[in-house]
Amino acid sequence: MLILGIESSCDETGVALYDTEEGLLSHALHSQIAMHGEYGGVVPELASRDHIRRVLPLSREVLAKSKRTLQQIDGIAYTKGPGLAGALLVGASVAASLGYALKKPVIGVHHLEGHLLSPLLSKRAPGFPFLALLVSGGHTQLVRVEGLGQYELLGDTLDDAAGEAFDKTAKLLGLGYPGGAALSRLAEKGNPSRFRLPRPMINSGDLDFSFSGLKTAALTLVKSHPDLDEQTRADIARAFQDAIVEVLVKKAKDAAKRSNLERLVVAGGVSANSELRRRLDSSRLDVYYPELEFCTDNGAMIAYAGALRFLSGALPEKDFAVRARWDLFSA
Repeated sequence: MLILGIESSCDETGVALYDTEEGLLSHALHSQIAMHGEYGGVVPELASRDHIRRVLPLSREVLAKSKRTLQQIDGIAYTKGPGLAGALLVGASVAASLGYALKKPVIGVHHLEGHLLSPLLSKRAPGFPFLALLVSGGHTQLVRVEGLGQYELLGDTLDDAAGEAFDKTAKLLGLGYPGGAALSRLAEKGNPSRFRLPRPMINSGDLDFSFSGLKTAALTLVKSHPDLDEQTRADIARAFQDAIVEVLVKKAKDAAKRSNLERLVVAGGVSANSELRRRLDSSRLDVYYPELEFCTDNGAMIAYAGALRFLSGALPEKDFAVRARWDLFSA
């Protein structure tokens, strides 16, 4: 079964072609970071317009790379939600139009399910069941995964997600937008002993997260050093990263113990963080990650999740709809 996947939930346009027998055939991605960086954050209207410009050329690119034609496609998967409504509508409209023209089934995929399943695209893929740590700009969640569509939420963020906290603190340090990756690079130069920031909810007794207070503590630390030199910025970045990573690792290990699961999948943009990977790899858990190119939003994870949905007998979409807000655990 040959599936075309389209991702357009926020600021990255991704298209991919996945074959259920041969695996991932090709994928292409366009990031809008440069465009939104001028405004310090994502501008929804600009994001939608850029998706319109990119999605068809990217589709032609993946078809050419894989030496396939539109007529050979068996189904189309697109990100139905959650995300920016206007951006989602671009992918949905292209998917629906292709489905109608080609008389092929179309299925909407939950964006977080795509991230959740993305490590299964790797050569070293986990089997079910497993524990998942979803860490992205909008979500920090611990999930028990029994199989496709069988998800149990074990812990959630009560305010800022880890990725959001990374980006906001990076902005405090003058690193621009999005600054999570830049903060991580800066932290590599930092002295881990100079500053210590709080580890929010690390001993709360549950599996929930809260990073808003940590962001405030970082702001207070920045304000106490009005003349920030490069080393001080690096030391603050290191203290901030160490705090978040320690909390994520501790909660993941607690969740594994409570769930009696040793397989841990880490997915979402923050899963690319090298310090988080180092700390988790040194634990006793059996840890799996997506390939670095699939940590952020991409079409490959949507094509793959869509393929699994089709194979499981999921019914194609009957209407043209997106869901800007969509709870994975009631999907």
